[in-house]
Amino acid sequence: MDTRLHTKVTPDWHRWIGEALAAGHPPAELLATMKENRFDERAARDAIADALFGPRPPAASPAADTAAAFRSRLAEGHTLRAGDRDVRVLVRISRPTVAVLDGVLDANECAMLRELARSRLERSQVVNPGTGVGVVQDIRTSEGANFGRGETELIARIDARAAALMGMDTEHGEGLQAMRYGVGAQYVPHFDYFPPDDPGSEPHLRNGGQRVSTLIMYLDDVEAGGETIFPRIDFSYVPRRGQALYFEYTTADGSLDPLSLHGGAPVLSGEKWILTKWMRERAFAG
Repeated sequence: MDTRLHTKVTPDWHRWIGEALAAGHPPAELLATMKENRFDERAARDAIADALFGPRPPAASPAADTAAAFRSRLAEGHTLRAGDRDVRVLVRISRPTVAVLDGVLDANECAMLRELARSRLERSQVVNPGTGVGVVQDIRTSEGANFGRGETELIARIDARAAALMGMDTEHGEGLQAMRYGVGAQYVPHFDYFPPDDPGSEPHLRNGGQRVSTLIMYLDDVEAGGETIFPRIDFSYVPRRGQALYFEYTTADGSLDPLSLHGGAPVLSGEKWILTKWMRERAFAG
């Protein structure tokens, strides 16, 4: 019996993906079907992402990569001062601008944040591209809890620490959002910025302008699965308690970068807890 996985998506399958998406089937359903038909998960995710967002762009030149790294809001060096603590840089990628940071949260803070979020968890939403209203969809199957900026001493401390790392004033930050992913929960590849051509982006852009960067802080280790993936650069991060993943969405010339496409792989065992901070280009009223 041939147990090998298919790593090449044929034209017939590409056509099926397009037709299924046009018919309203969610990407997670397409991915499950392709895995049942023995497609390699990465190849299947790439094909679905290409159908949703267009083919991945060509690799940038070394000069463009250098310029993109230079323009990053993240400070240079192996150790960053984050207000009340030093944070180590473990990994840097120039395009899109991505960094893995160690020691962003301590174990006690992670435990307190999980407990603070637990009592207000609700099914996570995504922005409807036509209306801008939050809706529940199968592309994001986590539970979430939102915090107002500075609503407790702990939240205010994390707000300030995140702003220092992200190189922006706290007033540019959206409120922290905690998310819990149980077994099977995932977030299919997506962009954190508001697509300029979507009518639903307009009300969000009026308040604070475009999102410019993300800091995902990990509140616990994950037993299996739950990686944060960047499918267009073949990068995958395994969650570790207290670490954070920072990334930006623009290229060296200031345009939105399609390489910032990212997602959360399904949790296979245990739970995944994250705390996310998004920054805007202008002060955000909340």
